[in-house]
Amino acid sequence: MARHWLLRLFPFLAWFPIHPAILRADLIAGITGALVLVPKAMAYAQLAGLPVYFGLYTAFVPAFIGALWGSSRQLATGPVAVISLMTAAALAPLAVPFTEEYVGLVLLLTLMVGVIQLSLGALNLGTIVNFVSHPVILGFMNAAAIIIALSQLDKLLGIPKGRSDSFLVDIWEMLGYLPHTHLPTLAMAAFSLLLMLGLKRIPPLAKLSVLLAVAITTLTSYVVGFEHRTAVASDAIADAPARETVAAFISAQERIENMRAESTALGTRLRAMEKERDARGAAELRYRIDLLKLDAATLETRNKERQQHLRKLEFELAGANAGESKRLYLADTVPEGVATDGRFWRIARIAPGELRLVGGGEVVGVVPEGLPSLRVPTLSLDAVLALFSAALVIALVAFMESISMAKAMSAKSRQRINPNQELVGQGLANFGGAFFQAYPACGSFTGSAINLQAGAQTGFAMVFNGLFVALTLLFLTPYLYFLPQATLAVIIMLAVTSLITPAAIRHAWKASRADGITAIATFVATLVAAPHLDKGIIFGTALALMLFLYRTMHPRVARLGRYPDGTLRDIKVNPELPTSEHVVAVRFDGQLYFANVAYFEDMLLEAIAEHPKAKYLLVVSDGINQLDASGEETIKSLDLRLAGIGVKLVFSGLKKQVLDVMRNTGLFDQIGQSRIFPDEERALAAIYEWLGDEAAEDPFRPARAAAADSPA
Repeated sequence: MARHWLLRLFPFLAWFPIHPAILRADLIAGITGALVLVPKAMAYAQLAGLPVYFGLYTAFVPAFIGALWGSSRQLATGPVAVISLMTAAALAPLAVPFTEEYVGLVLLLTLMVGVIQLSLGALNLGTIVNFVSHPVILGFMNAAAIIIALSQLDKLLGIPKGRSDSFLVDIWEMLGYLPHTHLPTLAMAAFSLLLMLGLKRIPPLAKLSVLLAVAITTLTSYVVGFEHRTAVASDAIADAPARETVAAFISAQERIENMRAESTALGTRLRAMEKERDARGAAELRYRIDLLKLDAATLETRNKERQQHLRKLEFELAGANAGESKRLYLADTVPEGVATDGRFWRIARIAPGELRLVGGGEVVGVVPEGLPSLRVPTLSLDAVLALFSAALVIALVAFMESISMAKAMSAKSRQRINPNQELVGQGLANFGGAFFQAYPACGSFTGSAINLQAGAQTGFAMVFNGLFVALTLLFLTPYLYFLPQATLAVIIMLAVTSLITPAAIRHAWKASRADGITAIATFVATLVAAPHLDKGIIFGTALALMLFLYRTMHPRVARLGRYPDGTLRDIKVNPELPTSEHVVAVRFDGQLYFANVAYFEDMLLEAIAEHPKAKYLLVVSDGINQLDASGEETIKSLDLRLAGIGVKLVFSGLKKQVLDVMRNTGLFDQIGQSRIFPDEERALAAIYEWLGDEAAEDPFRPARAAAADSPA
């Protein structure tokens, strides 16, 4: 017992003692996986709306903890594309990506995801993920993959993309910038794509294709001077209308921030008044908060229009040399005699008193050296309430990705997987990562597959993987400055192509129309709801449950005829089968409970109405595996109603759990042991014995009399 609890608290102790050969295999697997993970981790961080180094932080601490406390010895925990996108989708409405406020909310979200997963695992509730069916995940993953791919278009083409409550609207607006495509960025993206695809075709270099492409494009970016950035004062624009638009944008942005701060303060006062039950004061505060939100929304809409206008403008920069005052002129409006730097610039970001300009391709830029420092997430009731639904969905989706990969690998490695322990491991990974600046992590398909292929035997593979990431953070970050953003975008797009699986949706449709409808509806809902991806998966889950309930409300009820081989079969499938005017045989396939008892009763009465001479109704009950109080009451009432019109109700094939309910409630005594049989042949033999010569020539009659004196 003590060993059981010790292994539950510290599951990594089961790895010991460890053979040196196993440790060597884990070392090779860890380094191999890290070489692939490092560039992808940086790309996924951008997808989450974070600086690239947050991807490395997420590949560091969560990787250690997930390996040590999970149940799978090959599962690689770290940043993944879908969870990165869901993180950005959850936070985009609340804060501007890449800002300090955004980072604070990310850490809070990671903490919440960890607490939810840890709580579910500690309470042995890992099976809760079964409520999210495979078709729902299928539709969600396909939609998420398309959203991820489209979200990288701005980085591939070097054009701006807005962020709003409608991802599809953002994409449509972004397409308006296509004429402004930055050709060097597009060329770098094409070069990166060709490199990765080409290197994958060379077997010795296939596994390192992404890393090599990153190294080559980073060197190319440095040599050709791919990046061009600068900053000027916000009043440096010579064109008066453009300068006034910038000033109006900055002023409106300041007012929006003030309104948000005031709304937050009023929200705190509102909760205090609600506790004091001051209904009048609370109503007044709600009114003021609603007005502030409406005013802020109006200003945001206007600022969005200003930003779209400014982003389409091209400028030429004068006074770029040291000591000269910088001046921006609209393209082709530079006065005679004014020297420019010969480059066209666009406004990348408007900050108070400053315009940040881009005149070339986007690169990663400065990546802070050193390991992530301890940072306690800031707790706020408003933020927790705003993030709760997204945190719950991310926690479940992340665990589903993790456990599905763990189970797939366990089939090959013959290792037993404990879903609840894996849930604890993933929860601890996110909980611990939240204090070291990580965003939500989960089991990575790519990293786990590499671990398995490279021969990883224990979680030490991910320990070595994390150590390599730590070395990157400590010593290699200066070399990442010139890494093109276009290269990272290509890495993401290639990574998500495997998630787009229309064939799997077609397969679900062929297997079950309901599952096909669920997958397609989830796919459409996720696309339409983006960036609020949690709404898509919640809608899909609700639809799947409703369709399941509908199916159980209308189970298959088959009227039976006699097949040439003597068996009873559905006359809808075989309409030529003979039936009887004396006996109606019906098979009910499904549990008999409150939601379908009315349907059960209607089908039986309808069958009797169509056979007015029938004296016996045989219910073939092999498919009834559950009977509740509503079902028992319906059978009791039906038996009495049929008896009143001269029809006897007979059952065959009742299961033990159904018979137990009938005995406990007295229904068994009402029907009588003489009308309950172990199979339909014995039931029919008894029925025709009761009918006697009246049904001597009945085509439904069994060929040979069965033992009718052997009731259940």
